[in-house]
Amino acid sequence: RSGRSAALRARMEERLLGARFRYLNQQLYTGTSRDAARLFRADPAAFHLYHRGFERQVRRWPERPVQRIVHYLRRRPASLVVADFGCGDCTLATSVRNQVHCFDLMPLTPQVTVCDMAEVPLADESVDVAVFCLALMGTNLQEILGEANRVLKLGGTLMVAEVASRFEDIRAFLKAMAQLGFRTVSKDLSSSYFYLLEFAKTGPARAGAAPGLRLRPCLYKRR
Repeated sequence: RSGRSAALRARMEERLLGARFRYLNQQLYTGTSRDAARLFRADPAAFHLYHRGFERQVRRWPERPVQRIVHYLRRRPASLVVADFGCGDCTLATSVRNQVHCFDLMPLTPQVTVCDMAEVPLADESVDVAVFCLALMGTNLQEILGEANRVLKLGGTLMVAEVASRFEDIRAFLKAMAQLGFRTVSKDLSSSYFYLLEFAKTGPARAGAAPGLRLRPCLYKRR
């Protein structure tokens, strides 16, 4: 009897967690990065809950995009300085020998610098590689990617791994990235789960809106 009620309680908790994760996820994709920073400052526990839900989703994938980026960095000089935007639990930083600046909205580990992704505490042209691994959230994408351009050295690398279904029009997206000062080096669209894009910084972003810079929000259905 007690076993059955415990199982029922666990199922109810699981359902509540799922609903809360979907709500938080929707907030992250439909507001700006500043809104997200405010949300988690007001409720730090929500970030841990969000991350647990996120982990549960990605665990179902046959491959984790962060491992692809780890593999890429291990083939490059360890002297390259990396900025990880939306670093989560710092898997990237703990898997490579490079110096990695870890930024996120809340610190899951002590290595994390807490900030808004559109305003990271780094000097202009101070890093060799900028990474967004499943982290291009917020309606102010142009501002966030503009910040990556600011901190990257000329010729530096921008790595973007993002959920495949978020791309409405990959060609329009790549064209918009060119307007933001990024040349497409390679695009791996082979996974049905995520796309891996590599860019090189060609110069500062051009003024004006980049209309093709659109990604669908990644909203999870109730299971």
